[in-house]
Amino acid sequence: MKAVFSILDHAVRRDIRDTQSTRVIGALLGVRSEDGMEVEVRNCFAIPHTENEDQVEVDVEYQKNMLALQLKASPREVLLGWYTTSLELNSFSALIQNFFASPETGTFPHPAVHLTVSTEAGKEIEAKAYISAPVGVNAERAAESCLFIPVPYEIRYGEAEKSGLELISGAKDSENRAAPVVSDIEGLERAVDQTLDLLERVSDYVNSVLDEDREPSNALGQFLMNALSLAPKVDPQDIERDFNNHIQDVLVVSYLANTIRTQIDLSQRLATATLTMGGSDALAATGGEGGGEKGGQRGGQRGGKRGGGRGGGQQREPREPREPNE
Repeated sequence: MKAVFSILDHAVRRDIRDTQSTRVIGALLGVRSEDGMEVEVRNCFAIPHTENEDQVEVDVEYQKNMLALQLKASPREVLLGWYTTSLELNSFSALIQNFFASPETGTFPHPAVHLTVSTEAGKEIEAKAYISAPVGVNAERAAESCLFIPVPYEIRYGEAEKSGLELISGAKDSENRAAPVVSDIEGLERAVDQTLDLLERVSDYVNSVLDEDREPSNALGQFLMNALSLAPKVDPQDIERDFNNHIQDVLVVSYLANTIRTQIDLSQRLATATLTMGGSDALAATGGEGGGEKGGQRGGQRGGKRGGGRGGGQQREPREPREPNE
């Protein structure tokens, strides 16, 4: 799903005045199975190109440099093929397909995958996947000729992408096309409501089958049995206790986060107030006065100690003056 979003973003940001083309192209990156029969597209990047009725030009040097950087950032990924935002297949498509399938610049010996995605506004997104096979033509037309063979595909997305899609889909019914980001508690509440709704739908289906109001389905019954077998056998009381403990943990983390945020804000306010009121000058003046007092105390103490030492003890008898020698 990440690659599809990148393709749509590339189509929206294109500049028709520069390219003179209604479609954009790019390279597909991903992983390939050991037997080479299945591929998974995980990433893609755009390739500048110009196209008109007579010719098509692709920036090959840019494609080589970007491919080297992408493979350096993700060593496990390989080049799988290319994409375009048009469902039309023509001679230019065959020329680009042969370029991506060549031994020098392509996916040889594996076939190159060609993915077409429709980006017409107001319509649903339609995608198709192809591989190519050579056709028997003369050497002059071999570079721009090939047979596109449709292959099955499916669009997959993870839990994080699913949450993002649900958030984006919530904006389609609003006038300003905006949807607020929900908090963790609200997201948990919505997930519980969706789970209860799904359980109610399954329960209604099973009851209607048991009452012979609906035709049973072996495939659906097997799927429900496999899903229920994966669920752990836990008492409802234990589930409720664990759920309450989880809620308490979330509340404690939220409380601590708010407390830390308030403490940081208070510290910043106090520091700003101290600088505004001249706190550094006041502290320096106070330090100078304290230093003078300490110096006076030290001088008094030292003078007292020395004077006491000299004047204290037994008094000596005065001596008579001696007459000078003649």
